[in-house]
Amino acid sequence: MREVNETAKTIGINWQITQLGWQPIQGKPKTDASDRTIAVDTETMAALRHHRKQQAEEHLAAGQDWADSGFAFTDELGRPLHPQHLTDQFHLLAYEAGLPPIRLHDLRHGAASMMLAAGVELKIVQETFGHVSSTFTRDTYTSVYPEVAAAAAEQTAALITTPAPPMQPIPARAGRSEWQGRTAGPRRLKVAWDDTTAHT
Repeated sequence: MREVNETAKTIGINWQITQLGWQPIQGKPKTDASDRTIAVDTETMAALRHHRKQQAEEHLAAGQDWADSGFAFTDELGRPLHPQHLTDQFHLLAYEAGLPPIRLHDLRHGAASMMLAAGVELKIVQETFGHVSSTFTRDTYTSVYPEVAAAAAEQTAALITTPAPPMQPIPARAGRSEWQGRTAGPRRLKVAWDDTTAHT
């Protein structure tokens, strides 16, 4: 788990296992954009810490048979998991959860859609998923992005048009009476006059 940084709560994505026939092939990600570091939430990092403890117990039990592959997810002897094993386990979990048949890769699309729906900036989504450009991200998730853009426009308009609070008096000083308030917009207006000249 060399690529897991618990302090920064990040994971490095710079190695992958693909499958040629039945043979697993290890190599670098297919593009420079795919070789990246992503941020993870606190709950996910806690789950990874728990997994690391279990992995340490397996390492101790395996003794000299342990293969120090450096992968975050391994079998009981430290060897990288076969891609088909992950696929089979995912299908089993989806079936037990009563979900419709979906592919493991569909989780990636679902995560990107949820990030956009949560209001995450398009550029961050692009970098998280290793897309070459934000245009590709936007075009891929055309069913989600227009709704996100519309929500962002509404939020911006609400910020500008929020009614201002009423004017509030502040203590007078040195013979001057001051009122500080707000106009209908967000800019503040300060009105002051001199009591000695107000009666002349």
